[in-house]
Amino acid sequence: MASMSSLKMISSLKFSHSSFVSPLQTQKQVGSSLFQSFPTKTLKFSGTPLVSTTRSANNTTTTVFFFNNAKQHQDSSNPATVQELCVYEINERDRGSPAYLRLSQKPVNCLGDLVPFSNKIYSGNLEKRLGITAGLCVLIQHVPEKKGDRYEAIYSFYFGDYGHISVQGAYLTYQDTYLAVTGGSGIFEGVSGQVKLQQIVFPFKLFYTFYLKGIPELPAELLGKPVEPSPNVDPSPAAKAAEPHACIPNFTN
Repeated sequence: MASMSSLKMISSLKFSHSSFVSPLQTQKQVGSSLFQSFPTKTLKFSGTPLVSTTRSANNTTTTVFFFNNAKQHQDSSNPATVQELCVYEINERDRGSPAYLRLSQKPVNCLGDLVPFSNKIYSGNLEKRLGITAGLCVLIQHVPEKKGDRYEAIYSFYFGDYGHISVQGAYLTYQDTYLAVTGGSGIFEGVSGQVKLQQIVFPFKLFYTFYLKGIPELPAELLGKPVEPSPNVDPSPAAKAAEPHACIPNFTN
C-alpha cells in the first residue's frame, strides 16, 4: 500500500499545458515517482547463483536466478563412515520362539503364513549378552527344491540402554541375504545401511554383520573380534548366565 508521502508526490506532479503529454508518459512518470518513494533493500543469498535467461516473442527478456545450496546440505548430512557390528542370534529354546501361524490352513508352508519370533543376541565375540530380537516374518514363497522358504521379515535388535536397530527385507532360510537397516533409537538414531544375515543352523543360530552409517562411533563393548560362524558356536558361560561383567547395561530380556 502506498505511503502518504507517495500520494503527496503524485498529487504534486504538474504537467505543462503547452505540450501534449500522452497517457503512457504519465504512467511512466507516476510509476517512477512511486518507485523512488519506497526504500530499497539489498537481498543477500548464499550458494552458487545459476542464471537462466529467456527471450519472448515481443523482445521481453526475463532473467531468473537460482541458488544452489547442495554444498551446504552435503556439509550437514550424516557421516559417510561405515561401521561394522557383528551379532549372533541364538535360539536357546526358552522363549517359545518361533511361533508358526498357519493362516493358509494348508499342510505345507504357503503364502501368508506368519512367524512371530524373539531370540537372544550376543556380541560377535560371544562374550557379551546384548539383548533380544523381536519381529515377524511373512511367508512369501515355499521353495521345496531348496528345502526352504522365502520370507519378508520386519524385526528389531534391542541393545538395552543403547537403543535398538530396525531392519526389513528378504529372509531366506536356505542362503545368506541382505536386509535394509531402516532406523533406530538411542545411539542408533538416524542410522542407515544394511545387514548381512548368515544362516548357521536354521532357526537356532544366525550371524549378522551390520554395515552402519550416520551414527557416532560405536561403544567398545558392542565390538570385539567376532568368532568365526560355525554350527558349534556358543556364548561364553558368563554371557549365557547374563553375569554383570558379561552383559551390557539393562540388556533387553
